[in-house]
Amino acid sequence: MNLRTTSYLFVVTALIIFSKLAWAQAYETVIEAARNGDTKAVQGLLDRGIDPDTADPAGYTLLMIAARQGHLDLARLLLQRKAGVRRRSPHGDSALMMAAIGGKLPIAELLLERGAEINHSGWAPLHYAAFEGHAEVARMLLKRGADKDALAPNGYSALMLAARGGHVDAARVLLAADAEFRIQGPNGETALSIAAGRGHVELGELLKRAGAVR
Repeated sequence: MNLRTTSYLFVVTALIIFSKLAWAQAYETVIEAARNGDTKAVQGLLDRGIDPDTADPAGYTLLMIAARQGHLDLARLLLQRKAGVRRRSPHGDSALMMAAIGGKLPIAELLLERGAEINHSGWAPLHYAAFEGHAEVARMLLKRGADKDALAPNGYSALMLAARGGHVDAARVLLAADAEFRIQGPNGETALSIAAGRGHVELGELLKRAGAVR
């Protein structure tokens, strides 16, 4: 191997290493910027070629991060750059599910306008909203067609999940949408028995007024 060839290989290797280091730095920067809601920084990195569907080490995309944290402007930017609104994390979470669990109503509405999936197998956005007691998000999802009685992987309906957490307002929203309170879980439990077992007296009384007897 002559000197010219050796020099060429050295330059190429150095460029590859530099490129990898630069990408790693850009990756860490864009993830941190998304978490902080730094729309300007994310925009600059997108302009430099960062993929709008970049995901953190756990598999949550920039849009999912923005949705969970409630960064509306960032979510708008990512959607403008064609970020995948229906993408799912390795755990099955979508951006809409992240907005639902975080109680981020404006972002949830935006995602639905851009084609987010509201009903699907497994955990769904309504389950997450009910689990955390985000009544207004649950109300909006129901108005948009969320399946009020769909069962989560643990065998619980949204109403049962609201009962588990003692979330009276969320349960009231679900009952107003005629959610079924007679559904039984894997061990025969109902929304009422769950509420009673956890000492959620007010929620139990709400269910009884709706007609629940066990």
